[in-house]
Amino acid sequence: MKRSFQNNLIEKVRHWYRKALRHSKYRWLVVFGSLLYLISPLDISPDVLPVIGWLDDGLIATLLITEVSQVLFEQLNASKTKQHRPEEEEEIDAGSTVVDVQAVSIG
Repeated sequence: MKRSFQNNLIEKVRHWYRKALRHSKYRWLVVFGSLLYLISPLDISPDVLPVIGWLDDGLIATLLITEVSQVLFEQLNASKTKQHRPEEEEEIDAGSTVVDVQAVSIG
């Protein structure tokens, strides 16, 4: 019962963090708040306690890095698909095969 509550609480925090970071209005607030928490001496669990004190910092740092990289990756993919215009593609016959070759001159 206790483990289920902890997993549910962690999942809710992760979901809230992800949702706040993906909202463009709050993104920078969440990033700066996370960085401030990481460098702040005030923690949920003090850093003077070995291992236990670093767990909350590690959790915040992991969430920050994974979510920011995911947002950047999605924005990069969106910009690539926006630049790709299907009307400029060449017509390809249904039976033909396209082979992309990188040739190197020898000699």
